[in-house]
Amino acid sequence: MGKMESTRYRLIELLEASREQYVSGQFLSEKLNISRSAIWKHMKELKKDGYVIEGIRRKGYRIVKSPDKVSENTVQWGLQTNWLGKQIIHKATTNSTQQVAHQAARENAEHGTVIIADEQTEGKGRMERHWHSPKNKGIWMSLILRPPIPPAAAPQLTLLTATVLADVITEYTTASPNIKWPNDLLIRDKKTAGILTEMQAEQDRIKYVVAGIGINVNHSYDNFPSEISNKATSLKLETGQDLQVVPIIQHILRCFERSYDAFIRDGFSTIKNKWESYGYKIGEAIKIRTNHEILEATFTGIAEDGALLVHTDSDGTRKMYSGEIEWFRK
Repeated sequence: MGKMESTRYRLIELLEASREQYVSGQFLSEKLNISRSAIWKHMKELKKDGYVIEGIRRKGYRIVKSPDKVSENTVQWGLQTNWLGKQIIHKATTNSTQQVAHQAARENAEHGTVIIADEQTEGKGRMERHWHSPKNKGIWMSLILRPPIPPAAAPQLTLLTATVLADVITEYTTASPNIKWPNDLLIRDKKTAGILTEMQAEQDRIKYVVAGIGINVNHSYDNFPSEISNKATSLKLETGQDLQVVPIIQHILRCFERSYDAFIRDGFSTIKNKWESYGYKIGEAIKIRTNHEILEATFTGIAEDGALLVHTDSDGTRKMYSGEIEWFRK
């Protein structure tokens, strides 16, 4: 975080701490070690972000209203995380938050850096599929992580992220979401969110992981391309109301940090149990296409390492680490 961004973040924290009261310019000047005129300039920048700030002579300043506009400031104000989102890179439009995150990670961006875009022109999902990411309709976000785990355990981060999104979606809708292995969130069999986890690693050490998150938030039916309109939904379509994006982003980051810390400390077993509680069509028949075979089996859950567990009459229980799944209809 640069010096100017850090100062502005501290300014927001000081105003937030006295939300119902005015904070004098002199107090802010002393706390931030900058001039009164510099305080005024920072206030002007915050107003550009959409903050409504009241300033009264001899009383000081107070924030009357925080905006729903996504920016570094609006997401960090009231975020209440220890390490996730302390550095935020916001883009109005970008090709892909994944690409921005990879570049930032190669340039030594710190663990917990978050990249958020209002719009992606080349958003992508698993297997290079295009992810439709229209302006101001969803959450398009990537997290840079530097986990102290072996590269073989990195796929567990996809499953962890899925459980976080399922928990958050549950709080915003009355419908119960499902996780379709390994990286899709469904409501009523329609895709609501997706995850793309990518890694740079050496043989025994992860350099960094980028966890990409896409959530359809305020889409109407006509915001989806015709080829996916019958396969996709949004939080707005499920709730019947427009939702504020910034609080959802903050909620995801808080829940993710808590879950990630527990995972690093305690391992994968709690995530596995939660994932299976949301698992899509566990106990039902599926067809799996790999490079070597087409397999019909019963989906029984996930293994301790995050692999798909299936049961076939001929082979019994098998672990599957990759493949395209056809989910049979009931």
